[in-house]
Amino acid sequence: MIALSDYLILGAILFSLSVTGIFLNRKNVIILLMCVELMLLAVNINFIAFSHFLGDTAGQVFVFFILTVAAAEAAIGLAILVVLFRNRHSINVEDLDTLKG
Repeated sequence: MIALSDYLILGAILFSLSVTGIFLNRKNVIILLMCVELMLLAVNINFIAFSHFLGDTAGQVFVFFILTVAAAEAAIGLAILVVLFRNRHSINVEDLDTLKG
């Protein structure tokens, strides 16, 4: 049987990778969005692990809501990315400063 600490270590590793990806890559918007999604999935692993080991379904309900918010965030982020690419012909984060409306 897999212990709770194994799930927590996996979640911590995924969270650390996503934070490292955000700090190391500040130019590509797609990779930044992927790192944010990975961060949310790391948190979801912890919620599911605690929910399973405590025998409570509240963690699974939280995961459901987090996944719906993450899907909306990904859709809006990709829509902003498409507009940025159409206007500036680039997906660099530095070009976001030039968009003024």
